[in-house]
Amino acid sequence: MTPMKWFLTYLKQYRPRIIFGLVLVTAMAALAIVSPNISGEIVDGVIQGGKYEELPVLIMILIGATAARSVLKFCVPYNFEICSQGIIYKMRDEIYEKLLAEDFHFFDRNRTGDLMSRQTGDMEAIRNFTAATIYAVFENILYFSFALLMIFTVNIKLALGMLCILPFTALTTVLQMRAVKPAFRGIRRQFSSLNAFVQENISANRVVKAFAKEDYEMEKFEKENDAYRDAELACARVWEKYVPVFELFSNVLMVMLMLYGGYLAVAGEITVGNMVTVNGYLWMLNSPLRMAGWYINDIQRFVTSVEKIYDTFSVEPAIKNEAEKKETDRNEAAEEKNISCKTRENGPERPGTDRGALRGDVEFRHVSYRAPDGELLIRDVSFHAHRGQTIGIIGPTGSGKSILMNLLCRFYDATEGEVLVDGMDVRKADLKNLRDRIGMAMQDVFLFSDTIEGNLAYGRPDCDFETVKKAAVAADANHFIKETPDGYDTIVGERGVGLSGGQKQRISLARALVKDPEILILDDTTSAVDMETESYIQKQLKNIGRDHTVFIIAYRISSVKDADQIYVMQHGQITERGTHRELVNRGGYYAQVFAHQYGKGVTDHGEK
Repeated sequence: MTPMKWFLTYLKQYRPRIIFGLVLVTAMAALAIVSPNISGEIVDGVIQGGKYEELPVLIMILIGATAARSVLKFCVPYNFEICSQGIIYKMRDEIYEKLLAEDFHFFDRNRTGDLMSRQTGDMEAIRNFTAATIYAVFENILYFSFALLMIFTVNIKLALGMLCILPFTALTTVLQMRAVKPAFRGIRRQFSSLNAFVQENISANRVVKAFAKEDYEMEKFEKENDAYRDAELACARVWEKYVPVFELFSNVLMVMLMLYGGYLAVAGEITVGNMVTVNGYLWMLNSPLRMAGWYINDIQRFVTSVEKIYDTFSVEPAIKNEAEKKETDRNEAAEEKNISCKTRENGPERPGTDRGALRGDVEFRHVSYRAPDGELLIRDVSFHAHRGQTIGIIGPTGSGKSILMNLLCRFYDATEGEVLVDGMDVRKADLKNLRDRIGMAMQDVFLFSDTIEGNLAYGRPDCDFETVKKAAVAADANHFIKETPDGYDTIVGERGVGLSGGQKQRISLARALVKDPEILILDDTTSAVDMETESYIQKQLKNIGRDHTVFIIAYRISSVKDADQIYVMQHGQITERGTHRELVNRGGYYAQVFAHQYGKGVTDHGEK
């Protein structure tokens, strides 16, 4: 599907209203003919012919036509504004839904600011085209056509003289369209880059201030701003090159009427009233020519924006339900064969997404994962975690610990081997149900600009307050939450501003516990809390872990030493496995980390 065909699928829903609007535009253009005709009749019939009794009737017709055009001038924009808002509402809704469905690979490749610019600036260009440009272009084409037709009824020679301007106008239009399209692409590209830069620096304002790099960031911003300005000026130069040409053509029409029309009047081929009539039509010829450059700009801006938004919409996530993959394959095959494929109104059917319980058995069978750039990040990993077990995963930075859990949640798909939950390959499980039954406290804690209770209940917004409080107590967060100005109703700033790193980690842990998941993943969840708080949290996890499979990713030995099984990850492989006592006695990487963190001469239980 091309970008324009994709846009027409949204326009199709409003086709009756758009056709009705174009009918109103046609009526409005037809009424514009009345005034010049009446003016010419007044000159020839009333002033020169002495038919004064016709004057009141002619004036009433003139007033009526003007009033009718005034009403239509209100109705037409309103009608198309309804269409534009409806189209943009649906488009924005579906684009946002598509963004939510995209996988991690998509967001790894695209910057947030760029995606935001497509949801704002590009959407506005499409709205403006639908609300104004469509009917304005159609209206001006009608004005030019009707005026030229009426001039033919007045005098064929004069009409043919004015018609000579059309080939030059058409040639200029084509040249401008070719020149302005790459210019607008450059504008949208630079605007996206500028938007992404600003978004990134606003998010990182504390880092900028901490390093006192305001001047450095200002210099970088000025470069981005200069590039955007240059792109706009490049487009303006195209506009300045061609728009005066259209203005020249409109003035040529005026000169032609005065010279050639005057000559015909002197020669007696047309009357003075005919000259007045043609002069009245002149604005209907001039206006389209003068506005042609503007409309070409608007159209090219619209085309560029549709292409950019479609680039986002057309990206199919690699991670999706099996039924959705088959649906996509069928649609693509149908498009290749030019077969009309009727899409469902609410998208492809999905397997049931009810909160079906899992047992919590997790197995990795010879799993490997290769990144899109070709780097092998996970190498032939195999292990089995039974329901109720606590699994500790430890290893140096970049060893692949978090990626293992991302494969379990199916944020990425294994390139080799199988990840099984309750004996089923996660690639065959329903994505929503799978992730709904896994609770994850991520390494990079993100809190929404909401109340503390709203953040805690994010996974289960329908749960009662006691459930939220119980999870907060288990995560050792209840005491500091009560000390905040409004307790659980305290609004958290953007990304958790106002809370310490340890407090955010505990809220993140509590948020995962509220879901009451069968599988709980704690990715470096207690790195920012003190040892006493960590010990309290570990005791609470022992109480809830009997019916849950818990994965603890950590750098601290204290976080994993009580786990049923501990896996040591190095260079994407499991190099050691066993209990705390077994690994310490083995004298490998785990024992070295243990000795480094607890000091030499400690027992395998970490007590001096």
